[in-house]
Amino acid sequence: MRNAFIGALLLSAVAAPALAQTAVPATAPRFVTVTDSGVLSSNLVGLNVTNAGGQTIGEIKDVAFDTNRNVEGYILSVGGFLGMSQHYVGVDPAAVAITYDATDKKWLAKMNATADQLKAAPAFEYGGRWKS
Repeated sequence: MRNAFIGALLLSAVAAPALAQTAVPATAPRFVTVTDSGVLSSNLVGLNVTNAGGQTIGEIKDVAFDTNRNVEGYILSVGGFLGMSQHYVGVDPAAVAITYDATDKKWLAKMNATADQLKAAPAFEYGGRWKS
């Protein structure tokens, strides 16, 4: 009887989905003031990226952060039509100039690249821990 109970206990432990434990910081929260020069990720996601010729070469789909919470890269969607055959690439944030046009009240993203260069770049694949 005892072996059956231990077996059932082990089976339920293996069958139960593993819940990720999130560490709680030991320090009290720090509050910050976001300056006028700051950029929100919501201002970036969905922003078209143009080149020097004014051609749209991609769209910012995501922002990737490293383990220190620094921006590691922008995930751009290139090519495709109406969501079909989209190709995603990760680009260094230093390669994309983000500015705010106060006159038109809109954010701009420019990059020194062509659509063909982005299409030929190594693909970023949403999967594993990045799969939604």
